[in-house]
Amino acid sequence: MAHQTNVSSDLIWELCRPNNAYLVKRKSGGGAQFSKDPLNLTNKHSRKYSGFVNSKAVGVLPAEKGGVTLITKKTKHQNRPAANRHEVTFAGNKSGPKVYKGIVNYTAKQNYRADLRQEAVARASAIRESSRPKQDTPEKKVRGAKAKKAAAVEEP
Repeated sequence: MAHQTNVSSDLIWELCRPNNAYLVKRKSGGGAQFSKDPLNLTNKHSRKYSGFVNSKAVGVLPAEKGGVTLITKKTKHQNRPAANRHEVTFAGNKSGPKVYKGIVNYTAKQNYRADLRQEAVARASAIRESSRPKQDTPEKKVRGAKAKKAAAVEEP
């Protein structure tokens, strides 16, 4: 059973929307507003994705060795920031589909918001892709008889 807070999340959002610690305002790009909230999957400053406002929020952060950490917000300890998070780490040596299935299964079994599952998987995929080491670009092959002759003349 979820514990009730004294203030609704809608009121919290209306009070914190114009100015909070996670808000990043940019004058370029039409005055776009972003969020640095770790429980915000898309980094958009909106009520739907805001982690500090919603009672059930999901976040995905990078872990060691190419892994990802799934952070979920507990509804039981809303007024205790140190105790209201649960973290599950998926190792980097697991295959991508297993990690994504684990994220989907965990959020579904814990009755977390279904509208955030696709964003959580997309965030985990982006984190795993960015943590992979870049490969060196191969040397371009010389194609055509004239190019091979010109390359043979330049080598000695």
